[in-house]
Formats: sequence, structure tokens, C-alpha cells
Amino acid sequence: MQKIRSGTLAALLLGGILTPSLAVAAPADSKAIRDAALKDEVAWAFTEGLTTEVGPRPAGTPQEARGREWAVAKLKALGLSNVRAEPYTMAVWARGHEAARIVAPFPQNLALVGLGNSGSTGEAGIEGEVAFFPTIADLVAAPDNAVRGKIAFVGHDMHPTQDGSSYGQFGAARRQGPSIASKKGAIAILIKSIGTDHHRAPHTGVQMWAEGATPIPAAALSVPDAEQLARVVARGKPVRVHLTLVSQNLTDQPSGNVIAEVPGSDPKAGIVVAACHLDSWDQGTGAIDDATGCGIVTAAALQVKKAGTPRRTIRILMAGAEEVGGDGATAYFKAHGAEPHALVMESDFGADRVWRVDFKLPTGHEDLTNRIAAGLAPLGIGAGGQEAGGGADIAPLVKAGAPVIDLQQDGTRYFDLHHTPDDTLDKVDPAQLQQNVAAWSVVLNEVSNASESLGIK
Repeated sequence: MQKIRSGTLAALLLGGILTPSLAVAAPADSKAIRDAALKDEVAWAFTEGLTTEVGPRPAGTPQEARGREWAVAKLKALGLSNVRAEPYTMAVWARGHEAARIVAPFPQNLALVGLGNSGSTGEAGIEGEVAFFPTIADLVAAPDNAVRGKIAFVGHDMHPTQDGSSYGQFGAARRQGPSIASKKGAIAILIKSIGTDHHRAPHTGVQMWAEGATPIPAAALSVPDAEQLARVVARGKPVRVHLTLVSQNLTDQPSGNVIAEVPGSDPKAGIVVAACHLDSWDQGTGAIDDATGCGIVTAAALQVKKAGTPRRTIRILMAGAEEVGGDGATAYFKAHGAEPHALVMESDFGADRVWRVDFKLPTGHEDLTNRIAAGLAPLGIGAGGQEAGGGADIAPLVKAGAPVIDLQQDGTRYFDLHHTPDDTLDKVDPAQLQQNVAAWSVVLNEVSNASESLGIK
């Protein structure tokens, strides 16, 4: 196929995205808003401020509360309307002291981090023989007597993908592994971090205990440490590990969402939700996950506001407690699910450049789809063939039938940083962040001003 410069409408024509009759330049207002957004400084300032002045924001903690307070003050200062926090309470798993070491046959320390909702070993820790399974499928297939009374250790071979699709498959070791090991009688489980880096920076993340599974200590080894432990196991001698994972469970802890709006001129036209999440894991400062997402949606909403009053209200949703199960999304839907939602979007995959747009719109909205595709093309963004699915912070609205658009970011390096101490501001590329803002500005501008009827059917 002949090579065509990224961002041309010719590329869209050859891909079959635009029909010849619609192969026209993007509307002038889209061009103007796109050009202005490429010079945006709000998203960087928001990300820098949140990660510097608040830092990590674990769900249901005083740090998350400071993040809400900071965000409310920032959004008001930026001139957004109806800014408020909407509180709720939640159960919280709180991390304590964590350590691990190989006791025999080759004594040495291991770098690890507890997984969300891990059982506690107590201060004295536990010691046991390691039972190694190269994949989660091997653990599933193992007879119970191969696991009972031992520390299960699950590996994998995750590689980076642009769309992040490998996370779905390999993430099962974290999400389901602890429950599987528990039901087979393991005294604890170690997994190779669900990540694509080779730093001694283990990846945390939540896991939920399946019905009938007794909580056991559960932790992720850094990728190099997991590979080291696998080599030790391969020597053929019994391997014993001492593990200390101290944690506690708290009830009725305060969390909450932050809401801000750009009011529209036609209340009956519905609300366009631009979502992100304010909470983060405790290891880094939550820069790519998800301070940048909140900076992007805020900056894009402001670009639309500067261009004039949109037809539809744009509502920024900065959800709380996403990392530990989506409590903020549930609370938002409980409070606002009956309101007319025209369309929902979410930014929660870092801040590397947007490369594809996916749609899930009602039948008969091809004109809107084409206008958006034309506005995004000069940014090097092509229209994909997959149905948009949204993310955790808008999942209840999507399930209820709300139209959704996904701006897909390049995830090639995302799982090098995800849920690790390396999730810090220096990993954010300002130019790519601005490209995200431009893409979001184009879409929010088109959707919030569209004459088409949108909403949950």
C-alpha cells in the first residue's frame, strides 16, 4: 500500500472511513480549537501541581482527601462551574510492612509489593516452600496437593502492545491468581509483576477474593526478582522463602468524587461526561495513572469553554477509588444515573499520543463520526474498526447504554510504569500531553455542539 502522510484526509478515504461526499476539511471551529489546544499549558500545570502538592493518593485515605480538596480549589480557580466534591464511604485495605527473602538454597532478598486486599502474615511473617507455575494456566491445572501448604509462585511472559491488550490476558495472574491459590490450599502467593519493564520496581494492583476463597498473603515480585526466583527454582533444589506482608482492613473510610462543569445552552440536549480518576496507588505519585488524565479532560473542557457556550453541558468527573474497584463510578451512577447523559468518555491510559479513535454511537450518526474523524486526522489519529468500550470510571453509564467514544493512547511503555514507584512526573512528555488535549478538545467540541440527538436509549 502506498505510504501516505499521517493526518491526511486521503488516509481516511483509503481506509474507507470517510465517504467521498464527506471528504471535506474539518470545520473551522475544530481547526481553531485544535490549534489552540496544541499550545495548552493547563494539563501540564494540573498534573505537576497534583503530583507535587499532593503526591500519591490511595483510595479512602487522608492523601486522597487532600487530592479532592486540591482539585476542587484548582477547578474553581480555572473558572469552571458547579465545582464540588461528592462524598461516600468505603472499605479500605491499608498496606503495612513488606519484605521477602529466599532462605534456601541461595539466601537473598527479593523486591516485592503487596497486592490490594492481600491477607496479612502478621509481624512475624511466614515461611514456606515455593511451588512454581510458569503461567496462571499451569496453576489452574495443578492438583491441589502440588499447592497445599506451599507458597505458590506464578510467572508469565508479558510483552508490550500499542493498545495495551496484553494486560487483559496476563493480568489474570494478579486478578484471579490469589483466589485460585487459596482454594488449592496455598499459604501465600507470589506473582511476577504484571508489567513490561525490567526494573526492580514491583507493580501493585487490586485483586478481589472470589466467593469461597480465604484471604492469603499475596504479592508481586519485580520482574527481575521474579526471573531470579525462577532461576533459583530451576536449579532443582527445594526453595524456601520467608514472607512478611502486614496489612489491615478498615471500614467506612471517606472517599468521594469531584465534579465540575461547563454549562451548556440546552439542558434537554444532555450531558457529556469527561472522566478520569483522582486516586492512585501509593508507590509513585500517580502521574500517568491518572493525574494526566484529569489534566487532559480539564484542559479540553476549558478549550471548549473559551470557544463559546456549548449546546450540551460538559461535566468533568474526577472519580475516587478507581484503583480498588471503581467505587467512584458506582457512587456517581447512583447519584446521577437518571440524568440525561448524551455521551461519555474517559482518559485513563497515561499521556502518550492518541493514535486511534473508536466509536459506539447510535445508528444514523455517521455524519458526526466523520466530522470527528476529520478533525482528528491532522493530529495523526485514525478511526478504528473496534467498538468503543469506555473504562472503569464510566462503566455503569456504558452498561446502561450511554454512547461512548474512546481516544486510544499509545500504550507501548504504559506497563513499564503502571502501578510502580516509577509513575512520576518526569515520565510525562509535555508535547504528547498537548496532543492528547488537542484530540479531546476536538471531540468535546464536536459532541457538545452536535445537532444530532444523543443519549441512553
